[in-house]
Amino acid sequence: MRILTIAHNDPRLHPGGTEVLAWGLHETFSRMPEVEGFFLGATAGLHRRQRPGTAFQTVGRTANAQLLWAGHFNSFEHLQTDTLGVFTEFLELLDEFAPDVVHVHHTQLIGTELLAAVRRHRPGAALVMTLHDYYPICHADGTMVKTSGPLCRQASAGDCAKCFPEVDPAGFKTRELSQKTLLGLCDLLIAPSEFLRDRYSGWGLPAETLKVLRNGTPAVSPAPLRPLREGGRRDRFALFGNIGPAKGTLVALEAVRRLAAAGVPVTLDLYGAPLFQSDDYLARFKAAVEAAGPAVRHHGRYEADEVPRLMAGVDWVVVPSIWWENAPLVIEEAFAHGRPVICSDIGGMAERVRDGVDGLHFRTGDPAALADALERAAGEPDLHGRLAAGIAPPRSLDDCAADHLALYRSLLKRRAAPRRKRAPALAG
Repeated sequence: MRILTIAHNDPRLHPGGTEVLAWGLHETFSRMPEVEGFFLGATAGLHRRQRPGTAFQTVGRTANAQLLWAGHFNSFEHLQTDTLGVFTEFLELLDEFAPDVVHVHHTQLIGTELLAAVRRHRPGAALVMTLHDYYPICHADGTMVKTSGPLCRQASAGDCAKCFPEVDPAGFKTRELSQKTLLGLCDLLIAPSEFLRDRYSGWGLPAETLKVLRNGTPAVSPAPLRPLREGGRRDRFALFGNIGPAKGTLVALEAVRRLAAAGVPVTLDLYGAPLFQSDDYLARFKAAVEAAGPAVRHHGRYEADEVPRLMAGVDWVVVPSIWWENAPLVIEEAFAHGRPVICSDIGGMAERVRDGVDGLHFRTGDPAALADALERAAGEPDLHGRLAAGIAPPRSLDDCAADHLALYRSLLKRRAAPRRKRAPALAG
């Protein structure tokens, strides 16, 4: 079986959760004797310059992975404006590699018409897409958070135009119909959480085309717990991953500042970088770190292989996102190392973390509520041990890949089955 895995970047350039999962599945497939895998990541000017003569670039010496330069993406329509430059060589790749399965993990940069190109050019291939966020639904960076601040609970052309008044509601309706038509070309749409599946079903995608298949994470040896002195407290908290407005970093910093001002001794370690953020946000982030004082330490970007060592120094992982996170990789990493998670009470976060069982919930976007949760976590002597004992082992990447293969075989069998001819219509 030949599997072409496509993402909107390469984790070696941008280590987001979607890229990490897509690459992890590709690597797992490629180790299987019955599979030949190829990984295609999109890239643009933020990470690479365009090279004359070809749309393809390499990352390192990996033979079965390439980048596709796609720097002319229309972020509103979620379509590619340079279809000749991007898709001419992409179709050549389809001819050369001849995939049995094309699994798309994101269409940003490349464009959602990628699905139509695959369907036309490889009609016998199984076409699968994993929906990792809400970009097809939401123009606000796929977050479903209104530009005025509140959470968006159901998109509509009229409400979307209120967030972006420069666009007529008809433009949003056209965008919606275009995205639904293109997503409808897939044999299957995978949702890593029930919440995301229900959100897309409520948007109008047929429920029978949506299947929940939870993400996996590589097997690791859990990092040992931080040793405590007699009477010591589990009061070290950490954030992992990209730093930005939707990630709720400022909410966490304000919560720790309040605790520090009240004399509650906790520490917050920030592992990650504010990549590609506005100058305004960078200034606010810097001011918030300084306001929290020595209780906060920002360590910057880290590599995936550093996670076990970093986890060994913290007691709790905080996920304070203010948008409807689907299936954050950091939750799986925390659980793999036996660390309870304190997270916002919405979306796939609240679905994955069971309040009072393997973590704690707090009211989304509320620094006071998060401060209360942090104070409780640090102050109740038996809470950490009880919640850590409630953590079920996360789903392994190998099991996740095996389930994907079973789905691919089922879809290929279905596509190969002869289709019944429709009876001709009767005249008169």
